[in-house]
Amino acid sequence: MTTFIFKRILFMFPLLIAVSFITFGLSFITNENPAIAVLHAQGAPNITPQLIDEINAQYGFDQSLLIQYGHWLVQALQLNFGNSYITGDSVAERIAPAFINTLKLTVVSSVTIIVTSVSLGIISAYTAGRRTDRVIRGIAFFVMALPSYWVASMFIIYFSVKLNLLPTSGLSGVESYILPVLIMTMSYAGIYFRNVRSAMIEQLNKDYVVYLKACGVKSSTVLWHILRNAMQVTVSIFCMAIPMIMAGIVVIEYMFAWPGLGQLSLKAILEKDFPVIQAYVLIVAVLFIVFNTLADVINGWLNPRLRKGHVQ
Repeated sequence: MTTFIFKRILFMFPLLIAVSFITFGLSFITNENPAIAVLHAQGAPNITPQLIDEINAQYGFDQSLLIQYGHWLVQALQLNFGNSYITGDSVAERIAPAFINTLKLTVVSSVTIIVTSVSLGIISAYTAGRRTDRVIRGIAFFVMALPSYWVASMFIIYFSVKLNLLPTSGLSGVESYILPVLIMTMSYAGIYFRNVRSAMIEQLNKDYVVYLKACGVKSSTVLWHILRNAMQVTVSIFCMAIPMIMAGIVVIEYMFAWPGLGQLSLKAILEKDFPVIQAYVLIVAVLFIVFNTLADVINGWLNPRLRKGHVQ
């Protein structure tokens, strides 16, 4: 198992290097001179060749691409993403509190989504083909089809404006989590629930389930074995829940004025504040890689055959 984990971690590094290089290249995706982009972002009224030369020297744009990337990567490894083109503040200082706020919302939403998905998946699998199963699937498909921004607007109007039960925006306490988490659960639980249901139904038709029941094994023990084997199929999806939700939470944060990465990144995109955009993209990409590796490790622990590189 140790060798398997070491190989998976070792495999992360080429991906991280590739992702970091692509992230760094965001500043060069347009034909516009990076120095001119900085001056535009700062609102310079008159862009002169002398001013461009000063910006090139200040930000190192006059050096080769690989040298610029090397300097940027060394700084990024120290969690130093440079300074904002707009405010001149440290990007790390701007990102840190926003990241914490987004992470809080993401973790709470992920836990709620996973618990809801597993619970509905188990119930639906055990009642497959019956009315309960059809009702659960029908509601899940209907809710998934609703645009999250529309649902957020309706909930704000009803629960916050009309009933005055919950805050309309911001992060003021526990009650601020209720509506965003509820909407995120509605958007994602239906997707994960279907995977749990399919995996559970597949396991319920296995011979070992019939054998355990015939031997008089307790229902709770049988359910545990079914869940353990079913989770091998769905663990990758659940491990990717946090980075996926963090990457797709922009709309919810915008709707509820949540002081997180979504709000910060959207503002940075509109202002062409590339250092902030680079930091956001790099953080999300690294999370995807790390959690994908974590999913492989957990699958290897659950299924020893994966460690040997072959699965029936």
